[in-house]
Amino acid sequence: MASLVLRRVLGALPVLLIVSLITFGMMRLIPGDPSSVIGGMSATPAQLEQIRRDLGLDEPIAVQLVRWYGGLLQGNLGRSILMGQDVMSVTLQRLPVTIALSAYALVITLVLGLASGIFAALRQNTLIDQLAMMLAMLGISIPNFFLGLLMIIFFAVQLGWLPTGGYVGFTDDPIGWLRTSTMPAISLALLQVGLLARITRSTMLEVLRQDYIRTARAKGLPERLVVMKHALSNALIPITTVVGIIVSLLVSGSVVTETLFSIPGMGQLLTQAVLNRDYPMVQGGLFLVTAFLVLINIGVDVCYSLLDPRVRHE
Repeated sequence: MASLVLRRVLGALPVLLIVSLITFGMMRLIPGDPSSVIGGMSATPAQLEQIRRDLGLDEPIAVQLVRWYGGLLQGNLGRSILMGQDVMSVTLQRLPVTIALSAYALVITLVLGLASGIFAALRQNTLIDQLAMMLAMLGISIPNFFLGLLMIIFFAVQLGWLPTGGYVGFTDDPIGWLRTSTMPAISLALLQVGLLARITRSTMLEVLRQDYIRTARAKGLPERLVVMKHALSNALIPITTVVGIIVSLLVSGSVVTETLFSIPGMGQLLTQAVLNRDYPMVQGGLFLVTAFLVLINIGVDVCYSLLDPRVRHE
């Protein structure tokens, strides 16, 4: 197991370096730079040049890249140009909000996606199966920002049941956290619920046709035991891989959701940083988010090896 984790960690290092390089290059390709944001519309060319010199943006791109990697090797992600704070500390303050929202959405995805997928597989080609798959396709087709707007209009504006936006920490007020996180989590999870339901249904149908399932039924085992112990336990192997992808999609999808619902997480932070050309914040924030996703994928690989011991010997 330790060798598996070590191989995955070593394989992830080039991914982190490539992501940081792509982020660095893309930010330099965007028109404008932090000097125009800091100086404002009234700044003279001389003032803008002085701001660029103070920020080190007048140096060649190669020099800026070497400086960025040098700081990265020392664990220094730089300081936010506009916020004036250390990128690491700001990111670590915002990241738990995104993790909490994504975890809430993941719970919704697992409960609804697995339940509807299993139920549809057990009622194959019936009205229930067709209805479940139709709703799953509807969930896949609706963009999360459009669903979020509809939920705000209906549940917040029309009915007044939930707030239109904002965020309350779970440790501060669990009820307040549920009120402020439910609509964003549902809008974030609906797309993934449809995806997981369809994958679960197809995987369960394949497993239910296996000989050992027929043998278990022939022995007179209760249907619930056949489905939950024999069928689902084997279907979880490919489903686990899909869940790892879903976690990545939930974290990346939080950019739109957090902006829409005014949630102070990583998505909102990175959106503001890109709009304001805050190079260190974008580069450092995306690097830490990528590192978090890499850890999630390593965890999925570990779970996969526990479910299928053959993976440990590959």
